[in-house]
Amino acid sequence: MLDIEEDIRALQLDSCEDDSVVASVEDGKLEEVGKSNVIEEEVSSVVANVEDGKPEEVELPEMIEEVKNKEISAPKDTEDLVEDNKKRHLNVVIIGHVDAGKSTTGGQILFLSGRVDDRTIQKYEKEAKDKSRESWYMAYIMDTNEEERVKGKTIEVGRAHFETETSRFTILDAPGHKSYVPNMISGASQADIGVLVISARKGEFETGYEKGGQTREHVQLAKTLGVSKLLIVVNKMDDPTVGWSKDRYNEIESKMIPFLKSSGYNVKKDVLFLPISGLLGSNMKTRVEKSLCPWWDGPCLFEALDAIEVPPRDPKGPFRLPIIDKFKDMGTVVMGKVESGSVHEGDNLLVMPNKAQVKVLAIFIDEDKVRHAGPGENLRVRISGIDDEDMLSGFVLCSVAKPILAVYEFVAQLKILELLDNAIFTAGYKAVMHIHAVVEECEIVELIHQIDPRTKKPMKKKVLFVKNDAFVVCRIQVNNLICIEKFSDFPQLGRFTLRTEGKTVAVGKVTDFPSV
Repeated sequence: MLDIEEDIRALQLDSCEDDSVVASVEDGKLEEVGKSNVIEEEVSSVVANVEDGKPEEVELPEMIEEVKNKEISAPKDTEDLVEDNKKRHLNVVIIGHVDAGKSTTGGQILFLSGRVDDRTIQKYEKEAKDKSRESWYMAYIMDTNEEERVKGKTIEVGRAHFETETSRFTILDAPGHKSYVPNMISGASQADIGVLVISARKGEFETGYEKGGQTREHVQLAKTLGVSKLLIVVNKMDDPTVGWSKDRYNEIESKMIPFLKSSGYNVKKDVLFLPISGLLGSNMKTRVEKSLCPWWDGPCLFEALDAIEVPPRDPKGPFRLPIIDKFKDMGTVVMGKVESGSVHEGDNLLVMPNKAQVKVLAIFIDEDKVRHAGPGENLRVRISGIDDEDMLSGFVLCSVAKPILAVYEFVAQLKILELLDNAIFTAGYKAVMHIHAVVEECEIVELIHQIDPRTKKPMKKKVLFVKNDAFVVCRIQVNNLICIEKFSDFPQLGRFTLRTEGKTVAVGKVTDFPSV
């Protein structure tokens, strides 16, 4: 009689070489990594083997059942996925004025959460010392390209991942310099939580907060781009000019609160202030020692991040993934954040606005291959049916049954922030619009009506132009087809900013589409 158990194991070990199945002989468990039909192939191979030997004692159905039940208890990567998904996933964007310490804070978070080892830190310390920039070494964890390191300024949006007891986080380290605000916008548009870094050092807070400082612009942009919760970390508390001073902390808090309210934040519910030292890591993973800061009784940064509640997303909604990047890697790969719905391996989807039908070949979260992913996840999705040259940032991967709209024109409600000197906002005004991953030139073709800020109702008087701080409903046209949604249906895909000559002049939301 054939030893069927041995036969099966031999087969498993053979198939190991194909990299599709990893077998553990000791406990007879299979770890499925490749395709789901491996089970059937193996069973049929065993069946063939058994039939060759024609053993009479063996009952094949029982054996097949045994193989399925015993050997393949559960595909391992699905187990891992379920395990992973128990932790919620949040995107955190680190924003603030240039030199407030954003990259250093991001680097310190990664170091404290065990994502960077001591040897790497020592290497960065030496590198920073060689450039006579000893205090920049933590920032090197986030600022990886040479230009960023030489100038000490973040240019691109740095990406990194870390975990706490209850959550998985993706850090988006946004540039603070005003020349790179468009990059900051693309970072913030993917975020759920904002960490606004403010420097407590004498003179630095004031520079960031004054008119023209990035602290103000970043807060307004964060609100517009859907960052509903804000952690305001008052950094550099260890600086000799500050010395963990309660007065300095209170001064910064009292100046920021009125401005946060005017930007639309509910300070009691959605904003939390806390003091830290990004360079030393004080009050980040563990609470600051009382000997250093006797007056602070609140949480540390990791506790505050864990405690934040964000609104639930709908995993059963129509699928929407705005494409922020694409490249070739054994096929076409797109990157983006799932704003609504879920995606599974093998799904047929649509790329809009060019209406290309595509099939999902593989899904990756961070570096891990998964079978499916829900809303809020940052994904790399390998698709077939389209070339990467036929897509642009801002195209949207969406469900075939309920595709996203592609339009040249829409109606929007705007709040004018600050127009350039002597400019008036009227029909014919041109600006650059940022909406999810889309950056597109647009023109205001008609001012429909102005809104009274007190009553929130349209004014009866016909409006020809508006000035700073006005609310207005207008019709906007773009040169190329763009994929957007009404703000009331999909807030993430219906809010936008208008910028002119490197300055944010208005924020708005899509309210309607002209009837065709």
